[in-house]
Amino acid sequence: MSKVAVIMGSKSDLPVMQDAIDILKEFHIDVEVDIVSAHRTPEKLFDFSKTAHTRGISVIIAGAGGAAHLPGMVASLSPLPVIGVPVKSSNSIDGWDSVLSILQMPVGVPVATVALNGAKNAGILAAQIIGSSNGKVLTTIINYKESLKTKVIESSKNL
Repeated sequence: MSKVAVIMGSKSDLPVMQDAIDILKEFHIDVEVDIVSAHRTPEKLFDFSKTAHTRGISVIIAGAGGAAHLPGMVASLSPLPVIGVPVKSSNSIDGWDSVLSILQMPVGVPVATVALNGAKNAGILAAQIIGSSNGKVLTTIINYKESLKTKVIESSKNL
C-alpha cells in the first residue's frame, strides 16, 4: 500500500495540516507525520527528502508558513511528487509570502501548490496521484467525488 508523508515546519502548523491527515485516513491511505524544519533542522530535511522513496512513501505533503522553504527544499532533494501547503502563520504577511514561496519554483523543481491553509485539498490531490496507479484508491476517490455531487444536489433541494 502506498504511503503519504505529511510534514510541516513546526508543531504550530498541525491544526492546518490535520485536514490532510484526516482525509488520507478517511481514504485508508497510510500516513507518516513529522516535523521537518527547513531552517532549524536542515540535516533532518536532507535525510528525510533523500530517503522518503525508500520507505514506501509515494507523495509528500509539506506545509509551511512565513518564508515557506520546506516544500521547495524537499522537492529539490526528493524524486517524489511534493504538494505544498502554504500556512498562514503568526510571522506571515497575511499568507502571501508563504503562497508565493511555494508557488514560484524554478524550472526542474516543481511543487504542486494548494490554497492557503488548503491541506484537505493537498490530501485529496495526494490520493488522486496514488489512485492513478491503484484501483482501490481510485474507486475511493470516485466515490468521494460522487458524495460531493450528492451533497450539492441535496443542498439545492433544501433551499
